[in-house]
Amino acid sequence: MTRTTPARPISVEAVFPELAAHRGRTTRLHPRPGRPGMYDSHVGGPMLWPEDEPWPVCPEPHHPETEGYAPDAIRSARAAGAWPPSRPWPGAGTPGADGPVPFTGLAQFFRRDIPGLAAGPGGADLVQLFRCPRTHGPHLERRYHLRWRRAEETERAEAFLSAPPVIPLLRWEHELPEPCVLHLEEVDTYPWAEDDTLPAPLIVRIDAWDDAQEAEHGRGAPSYQGDLSIPPGWRVGGFPSWASTGPLDIGCESCTAPMRLLLTAGGDEMDADSHSWVPLEDRDPSSQGKASIRGGQSVAQPTRLRFGRDRDLHVFTCPADPVHPPQWILS
Repeated sequence: MTRTTPARPISVEAVFPELAAHRGRTTRLHPRPGRPGMYDSHVGGPMLWPEDEPWPVCPEPHHPETEGYAPDAIRSARAAGAWPPSRPWPGAGTPGADGPVPFTGLAQFFRRDIPGLAAGPGGADLVQLFRCPRTHGPHLERRYHLRWRRAEETERAEAFLSAPPVIPLLRWEHELPEPCVLHLEEVDTYPWAEDDTLPAPLIVRIDAWDDAQEAEHGRGAPSYQGDLSIPPGWRVGGFPSWASTGPLDIGCESCTAPMRLLLTAGGDEMDADSHSWVPLEDRDPSSQGKASIRGGQSVAQPTRLRFGRDRDLHVFTCPADPVHPPQWILS
């Protein structure tokens, strides 16, 4: 099934013609619960992983835990619309006693499905995203991992891993991704308007326009950040949103080149300020606004994952040399 972003409530370039020079494109992934296969682009599905290749693990010491959630219990609870029961953590309170921990596979994307996906090292056209299911240090930091591949070469492997290593307990229920198929759609996007992301006089005008819209139409009025610039949810390319951190200069730690946004992993596909982006296919045409949205959690939080304070993970790569390490920004 296709997914179609509704026309923006206001033509942003009609209001601010100079934004045409800053227009970009992003591919909205529109994940929805389903049964993706290892040869598909997906969130939460089986990875295309040669059987003779070691699964990635996080070797760093992990924050000690007291209780957690078993993956099977999480799946059963989701099917029943309930919350899973927690269990005591084996060896609770012993730092680093568990040793290396297998990464959780979050998503994989093929460039043949998503032409806007930047190429990886050596022209790699398949990227796989992983996260350590445990936290690190007193601030409960996360560790992520990217694996780049040449899809055609990988698909010629003699055998593939039937299932990743079992992780007995997860710290939170939202560590386990819900298998989701993708419904790809390219849309126009515009930079976040703050600090030096756009010319200063233009940002002043955008802020004034937002204030005037709210004064005339109330808090539900369209806003630049919420309705006209950057869609919420999982997407490839385009511009990062900076809701909690403010704009950051992301330079490559190897060569100092400005890094580009590879992809954004979003915890929510909509929130109170961005429900205008929900696709037409997920709406009741007889209703208006937020009340028109159908599908419940399968539309609002389809992958069940969480990222950072505002639930967005931005993955940046170096355009000068994709071999250089990526950077992970939570915003």
